[in-house]
Amino acid sequence: MKTVDAHLAEILGAVRPLDPVQVDLDSALGATLAEDVASPVALPPFDNSAMDGYAVRAEDVAGAGEDAPVVLPVTLDVAAGDTARRAVERGFVTRIMTGAPVPEGADAVVPVEWTDGGTVKVAIRRTPPPGNAIRRSGEDVRAGDVVLPAGTVIGPAQLGILAGVGRRTVLAHPRPRVVVLSTGAELVEPGTPLGHGQIWESNSFTLVAAVRQAGGEASRRGAVGDDPAAFSATLDALLGEADAVITSGGISMGAYEPVKEALSPLGTVRFEKVAMQPGMPQGFGLLGDRQVPIFTLPGNPVSSYVSFMLYVKPALARMRGLPAGPPVTITATTTAALRSPAGRRSFLRGVLTSRDGAASVTPVHGQGSHQLAALAGANALIVVPEDVTELPEGADVEVIPL
Repeated sequence: MKTVDAHLAEILGAVRPLDPVQVDLDSALGATLAEDVASPVALPPFDNSAMDGYAVRAEDVAGAGEDAPVVLPVTLDVAAGDTARRAVERGFVTRIMTGAPVPEGADAVVPVEWTDGGTVKVAIRRTPPPGNAIRRSGEDVRAGDVVLPAGTVIGPAQLGILAGVGRRTVLAHPRPRVVVLSTGAELVEPGTPLGHGQIWESNSFTLVAAVRQAGGEASRRGAVGDDPAAFSATLDALLGEADAVITSGGISMGAYEPVKEALSPLGTVRFEKVAMQPGMPQGFGLLGDRQVPIFTLPGNPVSSYVSFMLYVKPALARMRGLPAGPPVTITATTTAALRSPAGRRSFLRGVLTSRDGAASVTPVHGQGSHQLAALAGANALIVVPEDVTELPEGADVEVIPL
């Protein structure tokens, strides 16, 4: 059987980052920058007030106190967005609002809370130091500074700085568009009645959510039965709108395996046994002129989800232009003895907890590849190496947080 590491290496060697495109900020969330973004101007672009108050010459209010306020006339108001050039003369103050440009001559802002709030004249009861409550031009970003380097994933804060430096579009690797397709004549849509021998289809909902959580865009299609021709027709119709395809089911060793029967003759998709549990049957390849990656995952719910975490999630990272490799693990102490079949790397479902800086993991009850409820109660995968069949309670194990 093929090793887990070899299968992942083959996948990562085949997938490529999506070509960068100009992405509008409204749809850039989750994309990965393919260019350095520099600011054309300083931020803030002008000295502005950090508070509502009064712009003053600090020397004019030296010595102001609660018992001896300095009273000065107010000449005008300056609001945020005021584009006129203003100035404060000696012996006068200007009422100023948060974000408004600091008038020439002023070197401090007195918060309104330090005054009586006057509009014609104002009594100032505290002495501000020079520069008080003034946001200086360029104190955040200087003109020409790179604010986001290539390779940055665009999140809410990154969108804010992109807009703040005047960008409307950016060159970025877009989020991969992934289509999820389940197979099996026994599958029916949730919310519809179950007939004898039928089950509600759940894999596509799990996998779509996993794709979105991994930074991709995902859509699901209704389950296809066991007819290879029907599967091929459905798949052909999807390839034009997909950057990747995930299927579940239809790749085992028995009869009625539509995915394997439809794709094996193409010669570009390989179906193999991987030395892992759950999830031994695996398939991967590239389809069509666009070389769209297809991940054919096992049909059992736990197997398909574990396979996604091990293989599809790293591949999506590569497609997004990000570093890609095996899932990150941490070391934890198992609270129960563990068993694993010889020659296979096991991924047992567990509950990971941390107390006083020490991590421990408890395997859930129900380790079958069909036991979706047990998976739903887990937050980690306990990794047992291929050459280990038993581990005692208290042993250190590697854990993949989910």
